[in-house]
Amino acid sequence: MSIIHCQLSIILAALLDYLIGDPWGWPHPVRAMGYAIARVSDFILRQRWNPQQQRFAGVILGVGIIGGSGLVAWLAILAAKAIHPIVGVGVSAIALASCFAGRSLRDAAFDVLQPLESGDLESARLRLSLYVGRDTEHLSEAEILRAVLETVAENAVDGVTAPLFYAIIGMLVPGVGSVPLAIAYKAASTLDSMVGYKKDPYTHLGWFSARFEDYLTWWPCRFTVAAIALLSGKPGRVWQLCRRDANQDPSPNSGWSECAYAAALGVQLGGRNVYGGVVKDKPLLGNRDRAISPQVIKDALKLTRHCFLLGLAIGSLLILN
Repeated sequence: MSIIHCQLSIILAALLDYLIGDPWGWPHPVRAMGYAIARVSDFILRQRWNPQQQRFAGVILGVGIIGGSGLVAWLAILAAKAIHPIVGVGVSAIALASCFAGRSLRDAAFDVLQPLESGDLESARLRLSLYVGRDTEHLSEAEILRAVLETVAENAVDGVTAPLFYAIIGMLVPGVGSVPLAIAYKAASTLDSMVGYKKDPYTHLGWFSARFEDYLTWWPCRFTVAAIALLSGKPGRVWQLCRRDANQDPSPNSGWSECAYAAALGVQLGGRNVYGGVVKDKPLLGNRDRAISPQVIKDALKLTRHCFLLGLAIGSLLILN
């Protein structure tokens, strides 16, 4: 597919994600990835292999799912192009739109904000439990708002800007195209979310998936932090707070993205959370210049959208040059 066709596919995909998103019940590549990951990982765990064998199996699982997803995407686009270039553009746009989660992230945030703003705290807690891993039964309004903002800030990279980053990289690599790399990254992200845990039964099986996803997300995350800093109008302040706080988070990426949002919006993220009844204190990120409000979350969503548009613009400039 030509670079112009790739660029058109990305623009159409961005429009599809903004206008439609991922309608509930529609076929989605992540569901196929999740099915494959679940079946293979369950098979491996049933073998009762020792840690070294599980770690090796984890490498095979990761490479197979990521490489296989990218290969299937490349073959699908190749087949679509063989029918007609316009068909190739259309299939590419739909596939890329499935990689961009901007609309899904926005819908999830408003799904919680709507009952919260109407005073229905119980419904807000219930809705929030669908999107976060922490216990939500006893969260206060302030804690619900913090959870929503942390979800937006953490998922902005792996759900929005990182797939765009790899779509642009793929567009610039002859013979590859945007879709295979974006799909491959989505596969890595799905692997991390399903098996990339440092606890049983995935301690050894998921080590490769977790580590590899961290590496893949490192550059997109730093570009996103830089974009947030520029768009906030106070790049020095954002950089200062990220340098101070971001590395306190055990994740090499989510700490940076969350801290960038916190610094840009003038709020503080992190603190005490409860997971399955176990209390876990996360590092504090940013300064609490103001409380987190529904409007702050809406501002964060707008910031994410502007980061995405800035990425599209930069990608277009790279093509023209």
